[in-house]
Amino acid sequence: MNNITKEKDLEVNHEIKAKEVRVIDVDGKQLGIMPLKEALRLAQEKQLDLVKVAANAKPPVCKIMDYGKYKYEMSKKEKEARKNQKVINIKEIRMSPNIETHDFMVRVKSALRFLEDGNKVKVTIKFRGREIAHSQLGEEVLKRFAESVKDKGEVEKPPTIEGRNMIMMLAPKQNNLSKE
Repeated sequence: MNNITKEKDLEVNHEIKAKEVRVIDVDGKQLGIMPLKEALRLAQEKQLDLVKVAANAKPPVCKIMDYGKYKYEMSKKEKEARKNQKVINIKEIRMSPNIETHDFMVRVKSALRFLEDGNKVKVTIKFRGREIAHSQLGEEVLKRFAESVKDKGEVEKPPTIEGRNMIMMLAPKQNNLSKE
């Protein structure tokens, strides 16, 4: 049995099963412990709802409030919280160990744009055939790449070989500074 009550699990009016409840008024003033029928009558007189806010207490605590308005305000707060969340995506850039200078610079520009947008960048070097025997060439390319984007991002995960690929992760600098 789950003891934690959430907004969606709140018992309202006739859903409340307790015989006696501690009642809190709309203004937050305690009205004391009374039978459930008496509490429901008080709420109906004020044309409001009786909502169980603390089910674990002895006796349970109920508050007289406008439940519809309460649910609306909770959904607004949830939306606001979701709106303020920062979503970080991982963008991938693929290269080969013998990439030409111009192609390399195009990849650097893309990475800088991704880092400015606040995304992480996964730089992958794919080795084909016997290129895997010269993995140091791929590592040099990744180090050169990290050096080219050091103004906007920093190495989060250094170059590592995974299968026939060498992978390095870059993270935007301003995110790392705000975490510290």
